[in-house]
Amino acid sequence: MKISARNVLKGKVKSIKAGSVNDEITMVLAGGDEIVAIITRTSSKNLKLAKNKKVYAIIKASSVMIGTD
Repeated sequence: MKISARNVLKGKVKSIKAGSVNDEITMVLAGGDEIVAIITRTSSKNLKLAKNKKVYAIIKASSVMIGTD
């Protein structure tokens, strides 16, 4: 697999919270950090996501915003 994104993180699916349209996927990286992604239910099914399945978080963004109260 070749992609243009520079940030590719390998991990495993920790949990899947299924919704009517989107699923919330929580993955755990090797060091124990977690990443949560919202993807369509169709994509979740097409990728055959399941607990403990090896996956990649592919992050490509032109900006990251941080806010406070």
